[in-house]
Amino acid sequence: MNDPLSGLFGIAENAWLVGGALRDRLLGRLTTDYDIAVEGDPRRLARALASSARGHAFALSETFGGWRVVARDHSWQVDLLPLSGETIEEDLGRRDLTVNAIAQPLSAGGYVDPFGGLEDLRLGRLRMVSADAFEVDPVRVLRLVRLACELGFVPEPGTMEVAARSAPGLRDVAPERVFLELKRTMISERALEGLALMDELNVTPVILPELSRLRGIEQSQYHHLDVYDHTRAVLAETIALARDPSRAFGSDGAAVAAVLGEPLANELTRGQALRFGALFHDVAKPLVRDVTPQGRVTFMGHDAKGAEMAIAALQRLRASERLGDYVAALTRHHLRLGFLVREMPLSRRAIYRYLKACAPVQVEVTVLSVADRLATRGSGSAEAIAKHLELARQLVGEALAWRLAPPKPPVRGDELARALGIETGPVIGTVLDELEEASFAGEIGDRQAALERARQLLGATAGARGEGRPSD
Repeated sequence: MNDPLSGLFGIAENAWLVGGALRDRLLGRLTTDYDIAVEGDPRRLARALASSARGHAFALSETFGGWRVVARDHSWQVDLLPLSGETIEEDLGRRDLTVNAIAQPLSAGGYVDPFGGLEDLRLGRLRMVSADAFEVDPVRVLRLVRLACELGFVPEPGTMEVAARSAPGLRDVAPERVFLELKRTMISERALEGLALMDELNVTPVILPELSRLRGIEQSQYHHLDVYDHTRAVLAETIALARDPSRAFGSDGAAVAAVLGEPLANELTRGQALRFGALFHDVAKPLVRDVTPQGRVTFMGHDAKGAEMAIAALQRLRASERLGDYVAALTRHHLRLGFLVREMPLSRRAIYRYLKACAPVQVEVTVLSVADRLATRGSGSAEAIAKHLELARQLVGEALAWRLAPPKPPVRGDELARALGIETGPVIGTVLDELEEASFAGEIGDRQAALERARQLLGATAGARGEGRPSD
């Protein structure tokens, strides 16, 4: 059914629709996650709802007495919780923001709005319910940021001041809760505004100290921004490219968009997770910054060190291992395409080595490299951007083809071992790698040619080791 609560309105006594579900309903936003505050035991109402909506009801917590009803097809869920306090007004008084402290009785019309939440909804304003709202639960500071991004609302100055004082308390909040709010901020259309708001509320040094350390780190003449503002610019370009990949990749744009739309981990698509790649790609620069005797600023090894730091930060936030590995791979390989620009036009072997090294994020790291290049507008940037985009278009086409049909050696390892009369092992693996690369490059076309190349490789290997030669 479209509205799982429709069967309850007008009949459920002493129960109220509350929180974000009601807020979003009033704003005309789609919601599939509902909260109902119930005076007394929610069990009876949960079972009645499950019966009328053909869902499943189960207890959430024996300690708090909550129940959840989930649609048979998992298209919606309803949480029914006992009142926090003696009355609905007392329950609402313990909530974070006034726009979340409105209740709609299920048994009658109208709203319960003791803190002016309806007016704040009309004004697009985020205002705390009480002076201790953020001290009680510091994750609400991040929720303030997230809601500002998702709703496009403006936090009220007094609320900002109190939230900023409570930001250090985020150190004591479960990392999973912190990451949930951060993730939703990062994937919103106003992610950059969210990062700025995190800075203003002193949140960034607490949950992402690596990012705060990028401020004021000056770069070479090829950059026009310090590392922090460059990172923000790369994120902006990443968001824009994901929104319209054809802007950079022409006719391959739709295929790039399809890759970015694939699910990855932590309920993120590959494109949404790419935003974390933009955020972390230069995170190690403060640690490796150096200046040569000639005065040139360098950041040698920031790609490899940054990959380690990205994994550590995401582990600290209790993100999944898959997301950590993905962001680390983007960070580790984001410079590769730029280095290849000097070698244009690329050989087939050079293309193969780029794709092989970057697998399985060849498409996404190519997008990130373009975002990085577009955000770098120092000396000679116009020509550098043009060349980078030319190569990126070529390589993204190759990356898309690789995803559809990954290259493989022309012969299997066991076939090769039998044909050459040798045992399987590391040597066979090395030969197969070379055969795969040679095949991709178009240097060998069939099984017989592959076997001949293998014999040559084995002969060269044995000769280099001195095998088969008479003793002196």
